[in-house]
Amino acid sequence: MAGHNKWSKIKHRKAVVDKRRGKVWTKVAKAIIVAAKNGGPDPASNLSLRYAIDEARYANMPRDTIERAIKKGSGAGAGENYEPTRYEGYGSGGAAIIVDALTDNRTRTVGDVRLAFSNHEGNLGNTGCVAYMFDARGQIVAKAAGLTEDRVLELAIDAGAADVESPDDPSDDDAAFVILTPVDGFQRVKDAIEHAGLTIIEARIAMIPQNKVEVRGDAAKNLLDLVDALEDLDDVQNVYSNFTIPDDEAESLSR
Repeated sequence: MAGHNKWSKIKHRKAVVDKRRGKVWTKVAKAIIVAAKNGGPDPASNLSLRYAIDEARYANMPRDTIERAIKKGSGAGAGENYEPTRYEGYGSGGAAIIVDALTDNRTRTVGDVRLAFSNHEGNLGNTGCVAYMFDARGQIVAKAAGLTEDRVLELAIDAGAADVESPDDPSDDDAAFVILTPVDGFQRVKDAIEHAGLTIIEARIAMIPQNKVEVRGDAAKNLLDLVDALEDLDDVQNVYSNFTIPDDEAESLSR
């Protein structure tokens, strides 16, 4: 059940390259606005809003900022008309990429996404060209500090998780466990992980690749730069891909 993950290495590189807490808050606030607009302001009856609020908590967004976003989405004050849209394409080395966005101007967003792909040796494709390579799963990233692999596996399995990816070095300050769940078991597993005292870094419904493509050299650099460029776009909420980078290559690129 347990595999090893490169989450820490890639996230560490991104943290060094681009401090973007403010941008993360903007993206999360947009998700809250849309969830509140579509399902109402009560997270007890609006699961999408509950997920968005939890994501805001993990990003350390202030409570008053969260509440303002809920009010804006539920009709208190001027509200933006965001709509979800998905783009699919290929990056260097044949890697498949999915881009989820919330936009109030589809023409602007598709232009920005297409430019990011073309600037980094990628190609924007048609709807459905890569989505079949991914499955929707709950994805929970929890800090590894002070935890053993056996303990996390026990908690996750008992709560109904589908898989656990362990860090190569749990003692590393940036190390994290990645816990995958069925979509309908996401909240149950997340609650169990939190109640057990684990610190959750990220938790969301994500698109998880069925198989991974290993990349090195220029292809690896182009892909990381492409993901950075896409995530830096204001309209883009999440970027998913099926590429993996070997340890030695990831360490070289993170320098």
